[in-house]
Amino acid sequence: MTYKSLISCMIAAIALAVPAAAQNVKIALDAPANLETSGTYVWAHTFSEHLKANGMETELFERGALGNEAERLDQVSQGLLEVSMSDLKSAGQLDGTINAVHLPFFFTNEDEMYHALYEGGMLEKINEGTTPKGVRVGAVTLLGAMAGIFTTGAEVNTIGDMAALRFRALDETQIKIYDAWGTTGTIVSWGEVPNALQTGVADGYLNPPFVPLLYGHTGFIRTFSNARVIPSARTAIISEDWFQGLSAEERAVVDEAAFKATEANRDWLAGRTTVLDSLRNEGVTVTEMTDEDRNAFVRASEKVYSLVKMPEGALDAWVAAKGN
Repeated sequence: MTYKSLISCMIAAIALAVPAAAQNVKIALDAPANLETSGTYVWAHTFSEHLKANGMETELFERGALGNEAERLDQVSQGLLEVSMSDLKSAGQLDGTINAVHLPFFFTNEDEMYHALYEGGMLEKINEGTTPKGVRVGAVTLLGAMAGIFTTGAEVNTIGDMAALRFRALDETQIKIYDAWGTTGTIVSWGEVPNALQTGVADGYLNPPFVPLLYGHTGFIRTFSNARVIPSARTAIISEDWFQGLSAEERAVVDEAAFKATEANRDWLAGRTTVLDSLRNEGVTVTEMTDEDRNAFVRASEKVYSLVKMPEGALDAWVAAKGN
């Protein structure tokens, strides 16, 4: 029996053994249980505490305890796991509407993204695509400030500064994005990134500002352009089977818990004001792009938006929902 099958069978056995009303709400974490350093844990903790305050018992499982991203997505879609803190790709596999969150230079800041999601109705549109497949996106959660451009040497302040550099790429789509910016990418697994950066296989990467601090890369990462490329975002996905099996009052509690958790996550990020100073203290030069230089990246990035899998009309809906 595979690990995935074993985990699914164990969860199914627990679910069958306990009446639905008495079951703990299982929440799979994706990060250490630390309210200071983990934005996704802030969301999960706040969500859990609100459920408990309203008579719904919860149980939090540490990262990896209930399987990897694909396994947890499978469990949520089958109703075997109630809530999972998951990557954006999990929901994006079910419906591509959410993939706009990771379009480069599409959002000016996180507030613009949240306006589109909550005021512009895009979270509802996302769920129109995912809930028929058993998954409700409860929230888009923030890990930290928006991603910027890190290098091992040369500063990047304009799109022209990219030409002489080669960047670590996550996948083929990111390589095409680099190409649109006039530079090259090379796919490197995360475990190999330090060696790639130190040997010159790659000259930099795109990441939120906390990443080199968290992973000890400041010994060879020397510059950071705070370009606000993409939101540093993940998701909280909820089992639609479980959600629809609740009473109206319980569903209202879950919705309120998700709202409170999202506000707590945003407040947490607003309080993370020292990360750029931390980079500077580690010897990393931090620069800011002018609006004119950032707009050059925006125009170049628009050429590759069609490469990102989304339903027809979804991109136009996002543009309208942003309100600018």
